[in-house]
Amino acid sequence: METITWPDFEKVEIRVGTILEAKDFPKARNPAYQLLIDFGPELGLKKSSAQITALYQKEDLVGMQIVAVVNFPPKQIANFISECLVLGVVGSNKEVVLLQPDKNVKNGQRIA
Repeated sequence: METITWPDFEKVEIRVGTILEAKDFPKARNPAYQLLIDFGPELGLKKSSAQITALYQKEDLVGMQIVAVVNFPPKQIANFISECLVLGVVGSNKEVVLLQPDKNVKNGQRIA
């Protein structure tokens, strides 16, 4: 495992947001949803492609708070621009369990 410095970690903006919308993403190479996430007044709305279809139904995602890296450059995935990376635990069969705060917090709050 490669080590990083504290200044390296401080560069990563990990924030809490609430999923407002989840849609199927049929053009993605691997099964995924297109998410619209509210990161509060400072960061606003961001889009993300998330390979979380194995354990989550899109209807259940709306209103869920998640944790994401918000300062990656935008990435084009098929015909969609992903603006953040939703974080999760990857299981042995590559299923993803989303990281979430255990209590509701304000959208945009930083993970430290």
